[in-house]
Amino acid sequence: MSVPPVPQCGFAPLPRTDTAERIATPTVPYWTDVWRRLRANRPALAGLVFIVVLIFTAIFGPMLSPFSYYEQNLRLSNIPPILRPYTVTGEDGSQERFFLNSGNFALYGITEDGRMTDILRGKADMLNRRTTYDIAGRDVVVDYKSLPVSVSIDDSIALPGGRVWNRTYLFGTDQLGRDVLVRQMYGARISLLVAFVATLVNFFIGVAWGGVAGYAGGAVDTAMMRIVEVIATIPLTLYVILIMVFLDSGLTSIVIAIGTVFWVDMARIVRGQILTLKQSDYVAAARTMGAGPVRIITRHLLPNTIGPILVTLTMLIPSAIFIESFMSFIGLGVTPPLASWGTLTSNAVETMRSYPHQLFFPAAALSLTMFAFNFLGDGLRDALDPRLRK
Repeated sequence: MSVPPVPQCGFAPLPRTDTAERIATPTVPYWTDVWRRLRANRPALAGLVFIVVLIFTAIFGPMLSPFSYYEQNLRLSNIPPILRPYTVTGEDGSQERFFLNSGNFALYGITEDGRMTDILRGKADMLNRRTTYDIAGRDVVVDYKSLPVSVSIDDSIALPGGRVWNRTYLFGTDQLGRDVLVRQMYGARISLLVAFVATLVNFFIGVAWGGVAGYAGGAVDTAMMRIVEVIATIPLTLYVILIMVFLDSGLTSIVIAIGTVFWVDMARIVRGQILTLKQSDYVAAARTMGAGPVRIITRHLLPNTIGPILVTLTMLIPSAIFIESFMSFIGLGVTPPLASWGTLTSNAVETMRSYPHQLFFPAAALSLTMFAFNFLGDGLRDALDPRLRK
Protein backbone atom coordinates (compact mmCIF):
# COMPACT_ATOMS: atom_id res chain seq x y z
CA MET A 1 0.00 0.00 0.00
CA SER A 2 1.53 3.29 -1.08
CA VAL A 3 1.46 6.42 1.09
CA PRO A 4 0.27 9.54 -0.71
CA PRO A 5 2.76 12.39 -0.71
CA VAL A 6 2.23 15.19 1.79
CA PRO A 7 1.53 18.49 0.10
CA GLN A 8 4.12 21.17 0.86
CA CYS A 9 1.67 24.01 0.72
CA GLY A 10 0.26 23.13 4.14
CA PHE A 11 3.54 23.67 5.98
CA ALA A 12 5.39 26.86 6.73
CA PRO A 13 8.33 27.54 9.13
CA LEU A 14 7.52 29.34 12.36
CA PRO A 15 9.02 32.78 12.85
CA ARG A 16 12.35 32.73 14.70
CA THR A 17 12.22 34.56 18.02
CA ASP A 18 14.80 35.08 20.79
CA THR A 19 12.22 34.26 23.48
CA ALA A 20 11.96 30.63 22.39
CA GLU A 21 15.70 30.03 22.69
CA ARG A 22 16.33 32.04 25.83
CA ILE A 23 17.10 30.10 29.03
CA ALA A 24 14.47 30.96 31.61
CA THR A 25 16.80 30.86 34.63
CA PRO A 26 20.56 31.37 34.65
CA THR A 27 22.77 28.40 35.33
CA VAL A 28 24.00 28.33 38.94
CA PRO A 29 27.62 27.16 39.35
CA TYR A 30 28.17 24.14 41.54
CA TRP A 31 30.09 25.89 44.34
CA THR A 32 27.64 28.79 44.36
CA ASP A 33 24.84 26.33 44.89
CA VAL A 34 26.85 24.61 47.64
CA TRP A 35 27.32 27.91 49.47
CA ARG A 36 23.63 28.75 49.08
CA ARG A 37 22.56 25.46 50.60
CA LEU A 38 25.14 25.74 53.36
CA ARG A 39 23.86 29.20 54.30
CA ALA A 40 20.34 27.83 54.49
CA ASN A 41 21.50 25.31 57.10
CA ARG A 42 21.55 27.44 60.24
CA PRO A 43 23.37 24.99 62.57
CA ALA A 44 26.11 24.50 59.95
CA LEU A 45 26.43 28.25 59.38
CA ALA A 46 26.60 28.85 63.14
CA GLY A 47 29.32 26.21 63.39
CA LEU A 48 31.28 27.88 60.59
CA VAL A 49 31.02 31.30 62.26
CA PHE A 50 32.12 29.84 65.59
CA ILE A 51 35.15 28.17 63.99
CA VAL A 52 36.19 31.40 62.24
CA VAL A 53 35.85 33.38 65.47
CA LEU A 54 37.79 30.70 67.35
CA ILE A 55 40.64 30.85 64.83
CA PHE A 56 40.95 34.64 65.06
CA THR A 57 40.69 34.52 68.85
CA ALA A 58 43.41 31.87 69.10
CA ILE A 59 45.76 33.82 66.81
CA PHE A 60 45.27 37.39 68.01
CA GLY A 61 43.74 36.98 71.48
CA PRO A 62 46.96 36.25 73.42
CA MET A 63 48.66 39.16 71.64
CA LEU A 64 46.00 41.62 72.84
CA SER A 65 45.86 40.37 76.43
CA PRO A 66 47.92 42.24 79.07
CA PHE A 67 48.66 38.90 80.75
CA SER A 68 50.68 35.89 79.62
CA TYR A 69 49.88 32.21 79.88
CA TYR A 70 52.85 31.41 82.14
CA GLU A 71 53.21 34.34 84.61
CA GLN A 72 52.31 33.30 88.17
CA ASN A 73 51.16 35.39 91.11
CA LEU A 74 50.08 33.36 94.13
CA ARG A 75 48.56 36.45 95.75
CA LEU A 76 45.96 36.43 92.93
CA SER A 77 45.18 32.72 92.98
CA ASN A 78 41.66 31.32 92.49
CA ILE A 79 39.93 34.64 91.84
CA PRO A 80 36.43 33.97 90.45
CA PRO A 81 35.02 35.61 87.30
CA ILE A 82 31.94 36.82 89.20
CA LEU A 83 32.61 38.90 92.32
CA ARG A 84 30.42 39.61 95.32
CA PRO A 85 31.54 43.06 96.51
CA TYR A 86 31.25 44.60 99.95
CA THR A 87 30.78 48.35 100.40
CA VAL A 88 32.22 50.31 103.33
CA THR A 89 31.00 53.86 103.99
CA GLY A 90 33.39 56.12 105.88
CA GLU A 91 32.51 58.85 108.35
CA ASP A 92 33.05 61.48 105.64
CA GLY A 93 30.58 59.73 103.31
CA SER A 94 33.23 58.20 101.04
CA GLN A 95 32.72 54.64 99.93
CA GLU A 96 35.20 51.88 99.21
CA ARG A 97 34.39 48.53 97.65
CA PHE A 98 36.21 45.26 98.11
CA PHE A 99 35.62 41.55 97.70
CA LEU A 100 36.74 38.49 99.63
CA ASN A 101 38.75 35.78 97.91
CA SER A 102 37.77 32.61 99.71
CA GLY A 103 40.84 30.86 98.31
CA ASN A 104 43.37 32.74 100.43
CA PHE A 105 41.02 34.74 102.74
CA ALA A 106 42.36 38.03 101.36
CA LEU A 107 40.55 41.24 100.46
CA TYR A 108 40.95 43.03 97.13
CA GLY A 109 39.88 46.52 96.19
CA ILE A 110 37.38 46.85 93.38
CA THR A 111 35.90 49.71 91.38
CA GLU A 112 32.26 50.36 90.55
CA ASP A 113 32.51 48.61 87.16
CA GLY A 114 34.24 45.53 88.59
CA ARG A 115 37.91 46.26 87.95
CA MET A 116 40.39 45.12 90.58
CA THR A 117 42.62 47.82 92.05
CA ASP A 118 45.02 46.16 94.49
CA ILE A 119 45.27 43.65 97.30
CA LEU A 120 44.48 45.17 100.68
CA ARG A 121 46.95 44.82 103.51
CA GLY A 122 45.77 43.96 106.99
CA LYS A 123 47.01 42.87 110.39
CA ALA A 124 46.91 39.09 110.70
CA ASP A 125 46.12 37.40 114.02
CA MET A 126 47.18 33.80 113.42
CA LEU A 127 46.23 32.72 116.97
CA ASN A 128 42.58 33.71 116.57
CA ARG A 129 42.64 33.05 112.82
CA ARG A 130 41.46 36.49 111.77
CA THR A 131 42.78 39.49 109.84
CA THR A 132 41.88 43.10 110.55
CA TYR A 133 41.84 45.78 107.81
CA ASP A 134 41.45 49.55 107.98
CA ILE A 135 39.10 50.49 105.14
CA ALA A 136 37.62 54.00 104.88
CA GLY A 137 38.51 54.59 108.53
CA ARG A 138 36.57 51.57 109.77
CA ASP A 139 37.72 48.20 111.08
CA VAL A 140 36.95 45.31 108.75
CA VAL A 141 37.62 41.87 110.21
CA VAL A 142 37.85 38.65 108.20
CA ASP A 143 37.27 35.71 110.53
CA TYR A 144 38.28 32.33 109.11
CA LYS A 145 38.17 30.24 112.28
CA SER A 146 35.24 28.35 110.86
CA LEU A 147 33.69 28.03 107.43
CA PRO A 148 32.08 29.88 105.81
CA VAL A 149 34.37 32.85 106.31
CA SER A 150 32.64 35.83 107.90
CA VAL A 151 33.29 39.52 107.30
CA SER A 152 32.38 42.11 109.95
CA ILE A 153 32.53 45.90 109.85
CA ASP A 154 32.89 47.55 113.29
CA ASP A 155 31.78 44.30 114.98
CA SER A 156 28.70 44.05 112.74
CA ILE A 157 28.37 41.15 110.29
CA ALA A 158 28.52 42.44 106.72
CA LEU A 159 26.97 40.83 103.69
CA PRO A 160 27.99 41.29 100.05
CA GLY A 161 25.74 43.41 97.90
CA GLY A 162 24.90 41.81 94.56
CA ARG A 163 27.26 40.45 91.94
CA VAL A 164 29.58 42.06 89.41
CA TRP A 165 31.63 40.59 86.57
CA ASN A 166 35.38 40.65 87.08
CA ARG A 167 36.60 43.16 84.48
CA THR A 168 40.28 42.51 85.17
CA TYR A 169 40.21 38.72 84.92
CA LEU A 170 37.15 37.95 82.80
CA PHE A 171 37.45 34.18 83.34
CA GLY A 172 39.11 34.42 86.75
CA THR A 173 42.50 32.98 87.73
CA ASP A 174 43.76 29.48 88.43
CA GLN A 175 45.47 28.03 91.51
CA LEU A 176 48.76 29.67 90.52
CA GLY A 177 47.30 33.11 89.85
CA ARG A 178 47.45 32.86 86.04
CA ASP A 179 44.76 34.40 83.88
CA VAL A 180 42.36 31.67 82.76
CA LEU A 181 41.20 33.59 79.66
CA VAL A 182 44.64 33.93 78.08
CA ARG A 183 45.42 30.29 78.89
CA GLN A 184 42.10 29.36 77.33
CA MET A 185 43.00 31.20 74.13
CA TYR A 186 46.47 29.68 74.10
CA GLY A 187 44.87 26.26 74.53
CA ALA A 188 42.81 26.99 71.43
CA ARG A 189 46.09 27.55 69.57
CA ILE A 190 47.30 24.08 70.57
CA SER A 191 44.03 22.43 69.59
CA LEU A 192 43.83 24.22 66.24
CA LEU A 193 47.48 23.38 65.53
CA VAL A 194 46.71 19.71 66.06
CA ALA A 195 43.62 20.07 63.86
CA PHE A 196 45.71 21.74 61.13
CA VAL A 197 48.29 18.92 61.24
CA ALA A 198 45.54 16.31 61.13
CA THR A 199 44.00 18.05 58.12
CA LEU A 200 47.28 18.15 56.19
CA VAL A 201 48.09 14.54 56.99
CA ASN A 202 44.61 13.37 56.03
CA PHE A 203 44.61 15.33 52.81
CA PHE A 204 48.03 14.41 51.49
CA ILE A 205 48.81 10.95 52.87
CA GLY A 206 45.29 9.59 53.24
CA VAL A 207 44.01 10.82 49.88
CA ALA A 208 47.15 9.71 48.02
CA TRP A 209 47.25 6.28 49.67
CA GLY A 210 43.55 5.60 49.16
CA GLY A 211 43.59 6.91 45.59
CA VAL A 212 46.51 4.71 44.52
CA ALA A 213 45.09 1.64 46.27
CA GLY A 214 41.64 2.09 44.76
CA TYR A 215 42.83 2.75 41.22
CA ALA A 216 45.52 0.04 41.12
CA GLY A 217 43.37 -2.72 42.61
CA GLY A 218 44.44 -6.34 42.73
CA ALA A 219 47.55 -7.29 44.69
CA VAL A 220 48.64 -3.66 45.13
CA ASP A 221 45.30 -2.76 46.72
CA THR A 222 45.42 -5.82 48.98
CA ALA A 223 48.95 -5.10 50.21
CA MET A 224 48.30 -1.41 50.82
CA MET A 225 45.06 -1.99 52.71
CA ARG A 226 46.64 -4.70 54.89
CA ILE A 227 49.19 -2.09 55.98
CA VAL A 228 46.32 0.26 56.80
CA GLU A 229 44.63 -2.42 58.89
CA VAL A 230 47.82 -3.14 60.84
CA ILE A 231 48.27 0.57 61.63
CA ALA A 232 44.62 0.94 62.65
CA THR A 233 44.73 -1.97 65.11
CA ILE A 234 47.45 -0.43 67.31
CA PRO A 235 45.98 2.04 69.87
CA LEU A 236 47.01 5.66 69.55
CA THR A 237 48.02 5.78 73.23
CA LEU A 238 50.62 3.08 72.59
CA TYR A 239 51.98 5.09 69.66
CA VAL A 240 52.40 8.13 71.93
CA ILE A 241 54.17 6.08 74.60
CA LEU A 242 56.51 4.54 72.04
CA ILE A 243 57.30 7.94 70.57
CA MET A 244 57.96 9.33 74.06
CA VAL A 245 60.66 6.67 74.48
CA PHE A 246 62.66 8.44 71.76
CA LEU A 247 61.35 11.99 72.22
CA ASP A 248 60.39 14.07 75.21
CA SER A 249 56.73 14.17 76.13
CA GLY A 250 54.92 17.17 74.77
CA LEU A 251 53.21 18.60 71.74
CA THR A 252 55.77 17.13 69.33
CA SER A 253 54.91 13.59 70.41
CA ILE A 254 51.19 14.22 69.92
CA VAL A 255 51.71 15.74 66.46
CA ILE A 256 53.93 12.85 65.32
CA ALA A 257 51.51 10.26 66.69
CA ILE A 258 48.51 11.82 64.94
CA GLY A 259 50.53 12.27 61.75
CA THR A 260 51.49 8.60 61.86
CA VAL A 261 48.09 6.95 62.22
CA PHE A 262 45.31 9.48 61.70
CA TRP A 263 45.13 9.16 57.91
CA VAL A 264 43.88 5.55 57.78
CA ASP A 265 40.16 6.42 57.88
CA MET A 266 40.59 8.91 55.06
CA ALA A 267 42.47 6.32 52.98
CA ARG A 268 39.62 3.84 53.36
CA ILE A 269 36.96 6.36 52.34
CA VAL A 270 38.92 7.60 49.30
CA ARG A 271 39.64 4.02 48.22
CA GLY A 272 35.94 3.17 48.32
CA GLN A 273 35.06 6.23 46.24
CA ILE A 274 37.80 5.49 43.68
CA LEU A 275 36.69 1.85 43.33
CA THR A 276 33.21 3.11 42.40
CA LEU A 277 34.27 5.92 40.07
CA LYS A 278 37.03 4.17 38.13
CA GLN A 279 34.43 2.12 36.24
CA SER A 280 32.77 5.27 34.90
CA ASP A 281 32.64 6.08 31.20
CA TYR A 282 34.65 9.29 31.47
CA VAL A 283 37.54 7.34 33.02
CA ALA A 284 37.44 4.85 30.14
CA ALA A 285 37.36 7.74 27.66
CA ALA A 286 40.38 9.39 29.32
CA ARG A 287 42.27 6.08 29.27
CA THR A 288 41.42 5.66 25.58
CA MET A 289 42.80 9.12 24.79
CA GLY A 290 46.14 8.13 26.32
CA ALA A 291 45.89 9.64 29.82
CA GLY A 292 48.18 7.98 32.35
CA PRO A 293 47.19 6.73 35.84
CA VAL A 294 48.52 9.84 37.58
CA ARG A 295 46.52 12.17 35.36
CA ILE A 296 43.37 10.07 35.66
CA ILE A 297 43.62 10.03 39.46
CA THR A 298 44.47 13.71 39.91
CA ARG A 299 42.36 15.25 37.11
CA HIS A 300 39.32 12.98 36.95
CA LEU A 301 38.84 10.77 40.01
CA LEU A 302 39.93 12.88 43.00
CA PRO A 303 38.01 16.04 41.92
CA ASN A 304 34.85 13.94 41.86
CA THR A 305 35.50 12.73 45.42
CA ILE A 306 36.10 16.20 46.88
CA GLY A 307 32.68 16.15 48.57
CA PRO A 308 33.31 13.04 50.71
CA ILE A 309 36.89 14.22 51.36
CA LEU A 310 35.75 17.59 52.76
CA VAL A 311 33.03 15.98 54.86
CA THR A 312 35.47 13.42 56.25
CA LEU A 313 38.00 16.14 57.08
CA THR A 314 35.46 18.17 59.05
CA MET A 315 34.43 15.02 60.93
CA LEU A 316 38.00 13.92 61.73
CA ILE A 317 39.20 17.33 62.93
CA PRO A 318 37.13 17.25 66.16
CA SER A 319 38.39 13.72 66.77
CA ALA A 320 41.98 14.97 66.54
CA ILE A 321 41.24 17.83 68.95
CA PHE A 322 39.61 15.45 71.39
CA ILE A 323 42.54 13.01 71.18
CA GLU A 324 45.02 15.80 71.95
CA SER A 325 42.89 16.99 74.88
CA PHE A 326 42.60 13.46 76.26
CA MET A 327 46.35 12.86 75.97
CA SER A 328 47.05 16.15 77.74
CA PHE A 329 44.46 15.29 80.38
CA ILE A 330 46.23 12.05 81.32
CA GLY A 331 49.66 13.71 81.22
CA LEU A 332 50.92 12.52 77.82
CA GLY A 333 50.34 15.80 75.99
CA VAL A 334 51.75 19.28 76.34
CA THR A 335 53.94 19.98 79.34
CA PRO A 336 53.69 22.98 81.71
CA PRO A 337 53.64 25.89 81.42
CA LEU A 338 52.07 25.33 77.99
CA ALA A 339 48.29 25.49 78.14
CA SER A 340 45.90 23.09 76.47
CA TRP A 341 42.21 22.45 76.98
CA GLY A 342 43.17 19.02 78.26
CA THR A 343 45.69 20.33 80.79
CA LEU A 344 43.30 23.07 81.92
CA THR A 345 40.62 20.45 82.50
CA SER A 346 43.04 18.17 84.32
CA ASN A 347 44.19 20.96 86.65
CA ALA A 348 40.62 22.11 87.29
CA VAL A 349 39.37 18.66 88.30
CA GLU A 350 41.38 18.88 91.52
CA THR A 351 39.53 22.04 92.60
CA MET A 352 36.20 21.34 90.92
CA ARG A 353 34.11 21.61 94.10
CA SER A 354 35.62 24.88 95.29
CA TYR A 355 36.22 26.62 91.95
CA PRO A 356 33.91 25.13 89.29
CA HIS A 357 34.57 28.01 86.90
CA GLN A 358 38.08 26.69 86.23
CA LEU A 359 36.57 23.48 84.84
CA PHE A 360 33.60 25.08 83.11
CA PHE A 361 35.47 27.23 80.59
CA PRO A 362 37.80 24.60 79.03
CA ALA A 363 35.04 21.97 79.06
CA ALA A 364 32.62 24.41 77.41
CA ALA A 365 35.20 25.41 74.78
CA LEU A 366 35.94 21.78 73.95
CA SER A 367 32.24 20.87 73.75
CA LEU A 368 31.32 23.88 71.59
CA THR A 369 34.20 23.14 69.21
CA MET A 370 33.04 19.53 68.86
CA PHE A 371 29.49 20.67 68.12
CA ALA A 372 30.67 23.33 65.65
CA PHE A 373 32.74 20.93 63.55
CA ASN A 374 30.05 18.24 63.61
CA PHE A 375 27.32 20.70 62.57
CA LEU A 376 29.57 22.00 59.79
CA GLY A 377 30.32 18.45 58.65
CA ASP A 378 26.62 17.58 58.49
CA GLY A 379 25.91 20.77 56.57
CA LEU A 380 28.71 20.13 54.08
CA ARG A 381 27.51 16.57 53.56
CA ASP A 382 24.08 17.86 52.51
CA ALA A 383 25.39 20.84 50.54
CA LEU A 384 27.93 18.82 48.53
CA ASP A 385 25.47 16.07 47.62
CA PRO A 386 24.69 16.61 43.89
CA ARG A 387 21.44 14.68 44.25
CA LEU A 388 20.04 17.52 46.38
CA ARG A 389 20.97 20.23 43.91
CA LYS A 390 18.07 22.30 42.60
